[in-house]
Amino acid sequence: MNKKILAYVALFLVFVYAVVPMLINISGRLDFYYTLTSVALLSIASAGVWLTFYIGRINIGQGAFALAGGYVSAILISQYGFNFWVTLPIAGLFCAVLSVFIGLPILRLRGVYFAMVTLVLTEVMRLTTLALPITQGAKGITSLPLPSGLEIFGLKLIPDFSTLENPKVGFYMMAITLMIIAYAVLYRIVNSRLGHLCRSLQQNEELASSIGVNTTYLRVLTYSISSFFGGIAGASFVAITQSIYPSSFQVADSINFMLNCFLGGLGYVFGPMLGTLMLYFGWDLLFTIGKYQMLVYSSLLIILMLFLPNGVLSLFDRKEKR
Repeated sequence: MNKKILAYVALFLVFVYAVVPMLINISGRLDFYYTLTSVALLSIASAGVWLTFYIGRINIGQGAFALAGGYVSAILISQYGFNFWVTLPIAGLFCAVLSVFIGLPILRLRGVYFAMVTLVLTEVMRLTTLALPITQGAKGITSLPLPSGLEIFGLKLIPDFSTLENPKVGFYMMAITLMIIAYAVLYRIVNSRLGHLCRSLQQNEELASSIGVNTTYLRVLTYSISSFFGGIAGASFVAITQSIYPSSFQVADSINFMLNCFLGGLGYVFGPMLGTLMLYFGWDLLFTIGKYQMLVYSSLLIILMLFLPNGVLSLFDRKEKR
């Protein structure tokens, strides 16, 4: 990692951990903590979708794994008394394992065929949570406690959220930290030998296979990492809302996760982060125009994809080339 990137990372950390909270407190708009928390967690799920794009697959089923991760965390907390921080990696791992069983047959499909199969996953997961007794059907799982503290060897790493004067600040810090870790992992994957092999799948799978690349292993591995991100995001949302329902994540959410990647830029690791921020706040701004909201929203997306097919971040590349 060169000095320029390290400088950008340092500035970003100062901005999200110090400048943003200061500006929110000065403005008195404490509701922005929840808004930015949601953006951070949605961007984690979108980062997983971006990773499947990286191997040449269009993933429109991330909502299924966010829902699964949320229910795993909620069940472990409500029925077995687990600490939320313990359920977080368990939810991610459950989704990763689940994605292996789902991915083995469907990852053989290409292009629109894989996309259409993943499109039904979220609805299948929703119907599953409606039918299973352990998920409590349409009633969902509610009245979950706020995350308790976490101690390791007597050292308090995370305070009990119920003791905080403003838990929204705690959730914001949690979401931002998880997002930074997720994108650091994503960046490391892309810039490793694994990332270079994944890029070869995106370009030509037959050629990659002919030179000894285990394409099946790479596809399944990247899909499981993608689903792990989705499970982590879903479990985190459960902690914030203290509840989960079969409708907590729907097909529209899966589509938005994909759009976040397109909007930010499929060729950029941090594209999903920027895309999530723009789509989330852009949709809220368009709410003011009432019945024309969807028309303007769709038109803007089409225009952006026509004139910026590589996403908003491609604008910086154009400036550097001049």
